[in-house]
Amino acid sequence: MNDFQAIADRVEIEALRGEFTDAAMMRDRPRLAALFTPDGALRMPNIPVEQVGREAILAGGERLQRQWDFFVQTTHPGTILLDGDTATGRAYIQELVRTLDGRQGLNYAVYHDRYQRTAAGWRFAERVYEVRYLDTSPLAGAAPDGTDPVQAASFAVPASAERLAGVAAALRANGFAAEILDDAAAARARVKDLIPEGASVFTGASETLRLSGIDEDINTGGRYDAIRPRVLAIDRATGADEIRRLVASPEFVVNSVAAVTETGSLVLASGSGSQLPANAGGAAHTVWIVGAQKVVPDLSTALSRVEEHALPLENARAQAVYGTPSAINRLLILNAETRPGRGTVLLLREAIGY
Repeated sequence: MNDFQAIADRVEIEALRGEFTDAAMMRDRPRLAALFTPDGALRMPNIPVEQVGREAILAGGERLQRQWDFFVQTTHPGTILLDGDTATGRAYIQELVRTLDGRQGLNYAVYHDRYQRTAAGWRFAERVYEVRYLDTSPLAGAAPDGTDPVQAASFAVPASAERLAGVAAALRANGFAAEILDDAAAARARVKDLIPEGASVFTGASETLRLSGIDEDINTGGRYDAIRPRVLAIDRATGADEIRRLVASPEFVVNSVAAVTETGSLVLASGSGSQLPANAGGAAHTVWIVGAQKVVPDLSTALSRVEEHALPLENARAQAVYGTPSAINRLLILNAETRPGRGTVLLLREAIGY
């Protein structure tokens, strides 16, 4: 092996170790699992944990992640010994963690690694985690404003292709139709395929629909019996019952969501609740357009996303447009669709809306 190849291998292995820490900090468990060979192993004898294979590493990581209140990992580079298409090495770890049940601590540890060159680049064949120091004294600090800043930042980051594929599979298992599309333009075209001309369509209040042009297509394009323009023309003082009937049971409702979980649930939030009945079951058919940044691991994180990310943005919009603040007065969680063919989720590879 020439010196240039050795340098390149070392740089790539260092990047692999950095990617591991980044995936852990950003709570991107599918990306973390993909850093291992298909039969790679993650072993933590002190805990004890032994996960062999990407699926086991992914599942174990998600179980662990659901227990965190907050988690910080810092990695310090260690040695790398190259041996052709394999290598060994060590990385030195400092971690701060507090779990939702109150366990907390500071520890220093060593990862004893084996690496394997693959067609996709260097991957972990094995990581063995050895704790060298553990302090379980109460931690004096906390995440700023009581929130996890890493998690808050991740609410705006598009999910990876692998995560989107997993979400789509989970949605289908729960009875939803799910498609993955490149961008809002593709969703705009797909909506026209899904909704026949002349159908009655109600659009929820959604930045995703506005920014994509779907709201304009439906409500001003003349192709559909658009419910929203009809509602806006009715006097709210005298026509409240008519408005309620119109928005509760259209043939189609088109909307977005505040979050979609990796377990296949959809979460919608509303100030008035007027758009929720159609989404919940009043409409004969539903189409939800969902940006890739709305993917979260579970319902607990979904609710955090609603409160910590979506609400502040919607509040600013409501203040600017209506002069009044927004609020989370109604929440709708859709865990499954019991009517085959009723609900379609269009997952976009790009971030759009909030």
